[in-house]
Amino acid sequence: MTSGDLAELDRRYIWHPFTQQQGWLSEDAPIIRSAKGTNLFDVEGRGYIDGVSSLWCNVHGHQHPKIDRAVRDQLGRVSHTTMLGLSHEPAIRLAERLVEIAPERLTRVFYSDSGSTATEIALKIAFQHFQQSGQPERTRFLSMRDAYHGDTIGAVSAGGIDLFHATYGPLLFETLKTTPGDVAELERHFEQHGNELAAVIMEPLVQGAAGMILHPNGYLRKVRQLCDKHGVLLILDEVATGFGRTGTMFACQQEAVEPDIMCVAKGITGGYLPLAATLTSEIIYSSFLGDHTEQKTFFHGHTYTGNPLACAAGIATLEIFEQEQTLDHVADLCVLILKLLEPIAELPRVKEVRRRGLMVGIELDGFPVEARAGHQVTLAARRRGAIIRPLGDTIVLMPPLAISADELRRLVDITGESIAEVSADAASKEEPRVRRAKVKI
Repeated sequence: MTSGDLAELDRRYIWHPFTQQQGWLSEDAPIIRSAKGTNLFDVEGRGYIDGVSSLWCNVHGHQHPKIDRAVRDQLGRVSHTTMLGLSHEPAIRLAERLVEIAPERLTRVFYSDSGSTATEIALKIAFQHFQQSGQPERTRFLSMRDAYHGDTIGAVSAGGIDLFHATYGPLLFETLKTTPGDVAELERHFEQHGNELAAVIMEPLVQGAAGMILHPNGYLRKVRQLCDKHGVLLILDEVATGFGRTGTMFACQQEAVEPDIMCVAKGITGGYLPLAATLTSEIIYSSFLGDHTEQKTFFHGHTYTGNPLACAAGIATLEIFEQEQTLDHVADLCVLILKLLEPIAELPRVKEVRRRGLMVGIELDGFPVEARAGHQVTLAARRRGAIIRPLGDTIVLMPPLAISADELRRLVDITGESIAEVSADAASKEEPRVRRAKVKI
């Protein structure tokens, strides 16, 4: 079947996520046939650097032999079995490893299959914990403005990006919102609502889908202190920031903060298979124990909870972190990317460059909304051999952690050239508004 035939079938049958389909019908997007290392290859044989880790989840590269072998070996045993009334070795072994690498407070693992479900589970656990622990008045949640915790209803309720969430307002439960980094506002929320809060939920250090918004140093630690003072649980959404993206295994470790509940997904299987986990403290877990007549059971689950193939991939992924010293490699790349981003920060249409670890947001400036400048940059990058994706007019770079120094240079060069191309095209039509860019590290 030709690429044209496949494209026509795609347009006829598929509804793509976060995509205005009317515009999609007029564009020729790559149809990926294979991948190797940090590169994707389409049906025409063209290669592209995977500049966004296949939506922030690929860690050690595509077709990593150890993960491939782990999945194949597990296929020879059992590909799926329910965890309702049963268990299996990969889920057990992975849970043990997750607890070993997680902050010390976290001792229990509840599996699901996406970041959205991991945060839904966290919210429900926090709510039920207080309902059966003698504090039924604790029913509210505090989250950050411009937060993103997924696309299911509970996760959207905790979110705060109007572009994604405003339409669904009538479906959502109310949550308190605070401005990330504003300690005075945060303290006011605790003073006014501390006795009715069940939990604070937040993305630690970096709000990814908001455009790589960075929290000031010490803010996460302040949230932890206020939660402790007022008896409120801290839920950390490490779906995007976890598994090395910020330079440490989990972002919260950079401020020595231990959450009461932590959500992980994306990189947990190295980008191979859907899997997520919600980790909790022993205190929270214990509040769900009791005779069956007490109705303290956590009535939540998914058909593919703890899928054996995904868990096998997860075990292999964590082993590779140790064997290949991935975090040391990331530390070297962080030094390099900081230097590589400096010329981009000086481009006249770049407002700001934000970075934490290998999570990068390049915010463009001076373009009208209808220009879709971020999208145009990604098209220009695609022509040069890289797949990147914008969040509005913020260009996101989040390559696999295994990317080589040479490939990282190429990716950043392509990004800079693409921004310059789109900026030059805009400049030929009208005079741009110039601002000096900043780099946040």
